[in-house]
Amino acid sequence: MRHQSSPMSRNALSRGFTLLELLAVVAVFGIAGALLIPSMGATGVLRIQAAVRTVISDITFAQSDAVAFQERRAIVFDTETSTYRVVMIPGDEIDIDTNTMYDPTQKSGKYIINFNHEAFGGARISDVNFDGGNSLIFDSLGGPVADPATDEPGSGGTVTITGADSTFIVTVEAFTGRVSVAREQSAEPPPPPGGSGGSGG
Repeated sequence: MRHQSSPMSRNALSRGFTLLELLAVVAVFGIAGALLIPSMGATGVLRIQAAVRTVISDITFAQSDAVAFQERRAIVFDTETSTYRVVMIPGDEIDIDTNTMYDPTQKSGKYIINFNHEAFGGARISDVNFDGGNSLIFDSLGGPVADPATDEPGSGGTVTITGADSTFIVTVEAFTGRVSVAREQSAEPPPPPGGSGGSGG
């Protein structure tokens, strides 16, 4: 007695991927890899951008906190250690030891941001200039002032954050305290005249 295979079992044996289907899958994986590898290479820049966003966020916080509590606030930058802290100014001077604000997310409990952390990918505060100093001071209306002891409006200033082939300049405008950021283009040497640059003999 002959055993005949049913059409259903023949279809089960012939199931599989055609060459065209395999090529389509390989192409999709190739495209995904081409998109992923540059993104992995850009993680350093993303970490620098995280540092920039942190600075902008803390400047905005200090400004709004000054308005909310009708008391001056300062952000004191330190280029040597690439740190900064947010400080209350209840009197006429900045006392970073006594009046650094509380931050529950920091181990020390003080509002001190240190860029020497792997989350910031080697970012550093390379330059600070607010009215010739390293402190950005907001009055009770949220405007920059030149000195904690006077009401003289400040001229604003900049913080420069550098790292991973990227430099960002955070600018705080005078009077309004508006914050903006710009990426500084890296200065590349101009190509030598004549293309390849070899001297002809």
